[in-house]
Amino acid sequence: MDQQADIARLGLGVRPQILPLRRQSELITELVRARLDTILPDAMADAGLDAWLVLCQEDNPDPIFLTMIPFDNWHPILSCLLFVRDGQTIRRYNLSGVDTKDLYERPYAGQLEEKQWPLLIDLLTQHDPQTIGINIGTVAWSAGGLTHFLYNQLQRLLPERYRDRLVSAEKAAVRWASTMTDTEAIHFKRVTELGQYMIGECFSARTITPGVTTIDDLVWHYWQHAYDIGLDVAFRPYFRVHRDARETRYPDNVVAPGDVIHCDVGIKHLRFNSDHQHLAYVPKLGESGPSAGLRARLADNIRLQDVYMAGFTFGLSGNEMLRNMLNRAHSEGIPDPKIYSHNLGLFLHQPGPLIGLPWDQDAKLPRGEMTLNYNSAFVMELSTNGPVPEWDGQMLRLGTEEPV
Repeated sequence: MDQQADIARLGLGVRPQILPLRRQSELITELVRARLDTILPDAMADAGLDAWLVLCQEDNPDPIFLTMIPFDNWHPILSCLLFVRDGQTIRRYNLSGVDTKDLYERPYAGQLEEKQWPLLIDLLTQHDPQTIGINIGTVAWSAGGLTHFLYNQLQRLLPERYRDRLVSAEKAAVRWASTMTDTEAIHFKRVTELGQYMIGECFSARTITPGVTTIDDLVWHYWQHAYDIGLDVAFRPYFRVHRDARETRYPDNVVAPGDVIHCDVGIKHLRFNSDHQHLAYVPKLGESGPSAGLRARLADNIRLQDVYMAGFTFGLSGNEMLRNMLNRAHSEGIPDPKIYSHNLGLFLHQPGPLIGLPWDQDAKLPRGEMTLNYNSAFVMELSTNGPVPEWDGQMLRLGTEEPV
């Protein structure tokens, strides 16, 4: 279905078409293949790795491992993926019972650890890598998936010469997980549009009866509707209302006329996450829309979005971008700006450069020292704070969040 037409028909309540699960599985396999062919070599080169070892166990998968395998599989007992530089190519080995189709060479497809470990050592001996990356990151939690148990096994079972070559693969994991192929970017855009559809379904007269509908009603409507049409939620949906403090006729958890509804919601589809914060106004009887004061508050927020996009720059660290953005926002008189932007895509809050936190706008964040690379998706998450004259000068902080 045409994507733009899909979104344009929100008001008609037309549900989007979601691919059947079997087709989703086929598509995910091809997306993983393209990632392995194009992103993996750059990620390993960027980190200076001759080999990258991804180990995890049943019921406790490494988050990076889950992005490297097909959709329809079972990963029993010990999972072992090994990537080794072989001249100008990267050899990809799967030494476990995980069905990785034709994405990997599979010297062993069983589940016996007493066979997996010797085979791993044989491959290391054959290729003799000088640096062997393992997922023991200290800054990005998505890069720290190797358990203490398996790390101890590595130390015990690997020959000493290879134990001495173990290094953190964090830089490779960050590059791998934060970068999209061109084809993935197209599908990610579709996922974000589905996320917008989901908000439109909630911010609708079909869903909301002012004075009756509660915030919990919206949470559960969003959650249920996602599953009804074949989507997962990226996290627990969040809704709240901003209200003139002089209005006391309605309970705090009820959506009332004159309220501004705020949501922070996201879906997960084709392994990609969406993350949006949108706003809606509930008009009072006879009103055609929000007041001039509320519109001015939103205009401040949109101005900060423009400042963000102007400062969203390849090669800069998250901390550098945050300083540049805030300096410009203050110089332009944007009221009390806050920016707290993060990577988005295969992970919700990981793993690229962090551009501020709601509680830390001083650019001292370790993850903020990571730099922005091409083909990375982020959310432009930010807020401004100012008075609403029609609400007797009440201060209102408006937060929005859009994928970029």
